[in-house]
Amino acid sequence: MFEHHSKPLLPRKIFYRRAVRNVVIGLVFIVFSLIIGMAGYHHFEKMSCLDAFVNAAMILSGMGPVGTLQTDDGKLFAGCYALYSGLALVAIVGIIFAPIIHRFLHKFHLEDEDK
Repeated sequence: MFEHHSKPLLPRKIFYRRAVRNVVIGLVFIVFSLIIGMAGYHHFEKMSCLDAFVNAAMILSGMGPVGTLQTDDGKLFAGCYALYSGLALVAIVGIIFAPIIHRFLHKFHLEDEDK
């Protein structure tokens, strides 16, 4: 997916295209994760769509739930969703920032070879 360290640095236009693609992938992952959370809260806790969205978004962002959970199934879902959300947050940040970090490291490596 990324160029090898022995290859030259990509032109900015291609780098920007890669960065935008990764942002889109990250946003799709966020929307998918929100849909899972909203469906679970709606199903297990009988929350309205708006309340389910708020709770799913807060857990996905690492802030924690907003409403009190009433059912055991809802609590089990919320715990599993919180574990999933922690990993998803790390993955999403990695996906979005991977091209930027790669370019920085690649450029740093190329500058080392010039010396």
